[in-house]
Amino acid sequence: MKKLALMILMSGMAVGQAGDSAGFHDWTKGQIEQMETALAPQMDAHKFKSSTIATEGNHRFVIVHREGPGQSEYHATESDIVFFQSGHATLTYGGKMVGATETAPNEQRGSGIEGGTEKAVGVGDVFAIPAKMPHMVTPLNGETVNYFVVKVTEP
Repeated sequence: MKKLALMILMSGMAVGQAGDSAGFHDWTKGQIEQMETALAPQMDAHKFKSSTIATEGNHRFVIVHREGPGQSEYHATESDIVFFQSGHATLTYGGKMVGATETAPNEQRGSGIEGGTEKAVGVGDVFAIPAKMPHMVTPLNGETVNYFVVKVTEP
């Protein structure tokens, strides 16, 4: 997982250092915060809203705003590299999804996870979730959480 995150970061740096603007993306902290704020009024019944802000090759860049526990997730072909921007939450990963239903090709959502590992996460934390690993982010004490995700489609 660490190698995947490092490869993505290195590939982005190499593009930027080469001076070639093709494929280069840049967002300021203020821009990210504005996008997160704009998602709040658009939340669904699970108190969740995400928005893809760019796609480049096999990478999608996504902003996520969450005010509730939401659902467990499973991506058959995408790994997630998550950069936690605000709030505190419990990340549950691994185990078995409860009540899994297919929501799109290669995508499932469920009501929870049984037998997973729980980890406290907060501002500044970065974690990589490989494809096919159930995961769920649950904000602590009703907090609002925001995170930036690089979704990498695997061949």
